[in-house]
Amino acid sequence: MSRNLLPLSLLAALFAGTAVADVPNVAVDIAPVHSLVAHVMEGVGTPALIVAPGASPHEYSLRPSEAGALQEADLVFWVSPALTPWLSDAVETLAGDAVVTTLVDVEGTIRLDVREGALFEAHAHEEDEAVDHGHDDHAHEADHAAEQAEDKDYAESSASHDDAHADGALDPHAWLSPQNAAVWMNAIAAELSAIDPENASIYSANAAAGRSELEALVKEIGGVLEPVRERNFIVFHDAYQYFEASLDLPASGAIAFSDAADPSPARIAEIQARVAELGISCVLSEPQFSSRLVETVLDGTEARSGVLDPLGSDLEPGPTLYPQLIHNLAATLADCLGQ
Repeated sequence: MSRNLLPLSLLAALFAGTAVADVPNVAVDIAPVHSLVAHVMEGVGTPALIVAPGASPHEYSLRPSEAGALQEADLVFWVSPALTPWLSDAVETLAGDAVVTTLVDVEGTIRLDVREGALFEAHAHEEDEAVDHGHDDHAHEADHAAEQAEDKDYAESSASHDDAHADGALDPHAWLSPQNAAVWMNAIAAELSAIDPENASIYSANAAAGRSELEALVKEIGGVLEPVRERNFIVFHDAYQYFEASLDLPASGAIAFSDAADPSPARIAEIQARVAELGISCVLSEPQFSSRLVETVLDGTEARSGVLDPLGSDLEPGPTLYPQLIHNLAATLADCLGQ
């Protein structure tokens, strides 16, 4: 009898190894999207994260383990080439046989253009074209055009980031819309199910649970932000448009044109004037960047400061990172505006 046990145990181990091998290898660009994929794959497998937490997704050098994850990937999920332009060649070279999903192209995704100027004037002008601005405002427009040109000169110091912030270009920070996250979870489950039909029911159930959690989260943070909805704030760089739109809580401007270049002195002056003009309550920095610019904007004002992190750099990667990220953004904003 004992002579039969060994072959059976070996056979069981072989089957177990085969089952594990059948789980798709999945690579994901940034931690918030990795969290969505990890949630959908929970109980089946774990995706690989390509951009390390805390690193800028705009410019990044792959470590050997991350290049290996791409090389072994059956599926790759990434936000867009505008967010990670360097990743296009890496995916093509290392993951040529993988199914690649560009999430901003998924049907149903909310897509917003990059806002122009320190104070996002382009959008305000489109909404108020019929107003006669008069001579003084024409002078302001000329000043703004000069300032915007100067900003673009600063931004050109990072050529790989220019295309993402060109006039009319797509704002790549689409993961900060919980509505987009819900749409993407459906797409992630569909792609996983296509390549791994045996676990399709798990992927589908996980995606449905994730969407329900996001719906409840949006209601919760809407309540948190309701008491401060009429107050004004400035962000460090224009990364939060999707988050603002999802909660109908627009920022009044951004200190930096992008996170790839320092703002011009003219832009800083324009933001300082806006802080004084509107009685801005809160100016927000980001953990990846020096607080010097925020301190300059705050100088001589009663505005407070807070720290927003669009990537959740201090959070543990995994299924819970995304809802924690969205909750933290809302809590930080509410605290800064409500003090």
